[in-house]
Amino acid sequence: MISTGYARNLLEADRLVKEMKLYRLELYDQIEEQARMAYKEVVERSMNNFIDGKLQELERRGEYDRRNGYYSRNLLTELGNIELMVPRTRTFSACQVLEKYARRTGSIEKAIVAGFVLGLSTRKVGEVLLHLFGEKVSPSTVSRIAMVLDEAVERFHNRPLADHYQALIFDGVVLKQKTGAGTIKRTVLVALGILADGRKEVIDYAPATGESEQQWQRFLDSLWRRGLRGAGVKIIVTDGNEGLLNALATVYPGVAVQRCWTHRIHNFEKKCRRQDWKEMKRGLHRIMKAKNEKAARSAAGRFASRWQNAYPSIVDGLRKTLDQLLVFFMFEEEQWRTMTRTTNLIERRFREVRRRTRPMGVMANRASLERIMYAIFSFENENQGVTTHLLLLTQKS
Repeated sequence: MISTGYARNLLEADRLVKEMKLYRLELYDQIEEQARMAYKEVVERSMNNFIDGKLQELERRGEYDRRNGYYSRNLLTELGNIELMVPRTRTFSACQVLEKYARRTGSIEKAIVAGFVLGLSTRKVGEVLLHLFGEKVSPSTVSRIAMVLDEAVERFHNRPLADHYQALIFDGVVLKQKTGAGTIKRTVLVALGILADGRKEVIDYAPATGESEQQWQRFLDSLWRRGLRGAGVKIIVTDGNEGLLNALATVYPGVAVQRCWTHRIHNFEKKCRRQDWKEMKRGLHRIMKAKNEKAARSAAGRFASRWQNAYPSIVDGLRKTLDQLLVFFMFEEEQWRTMTRTTNLIERRFREVRRRTRPMGVMANRASLERIMYAIFSFENENQGVTTHLLLLTQKS
């Protein structure tokens, strides 16, 4: 008997899938046939078990009957028409079992998809279906669906990329993955592009062991090989990570690099006494939100005069990075300045990942994180009118 915790987790995953309209993505087209096969497998096995049970019951009562082949029956489901082979005997058929499942059409395939988005193991998905429907889907069928789902993620990571962005944002985000052995921190490298009309697209992401130059180099090289050459890119926004900066100098040399104000302000906050922070933060915001670069540099001068004696290391740090912090003033439009002075656009999307995964409990493995991020980022991109999932090849297998 499965614990109710898994059932609750499955429902959370199903809610996630519905909220993100995952069934409207091409990903759902790719698993549709596999879900149809799973449904057919469950219903036909249930009908055969019903016939076997009835024959055994008749035999115990001394009555005689025997199987008498099958007849075809079409069942209209949310997946479309499914042709089922209904077993029968000389005196009755398993049609009543079919009617029972007809009342629950659509539930089985959604349970399988939700279970794998969540990252439950093959065995646990089968247990959940047993708990919910009284029938297991075979491990081989569930594994086939998982394979299709993971292939969709892989194709996302390897799809050709268009080189049409005016700004690129790179950041490394840490996710906490709960496991049976405790919490594991996972670093995810992310690339987000901003189109000329202001739409934002998560271009790709890559789980990594950290943010070393080697890890960033591998990620950026992959983007470059797939077509992201940066021909029209005016600005690249980073958090100031040294490994990333070194890799950018190799892959995208000559593109202006903006340092993230949010990260810089957080760094200064760690060095400031609590009683001084509110005033210091206002001074930093005057620099960041100045009407132009000249006004920003004047505000920086006033900030230095005010805090030089009390916090020489903060003032020195600001001076050393000021040029990198003011690159975003290349844009005249306030909208573009706001979008390119921080890496917040990436962090907002990861807040959505954390919000949606928090109620789910244990994540099984890296594959589960990959599936969830793929689903959420595809949904976010679709909301921006950037349908990255349409670049995937439809493959029904």
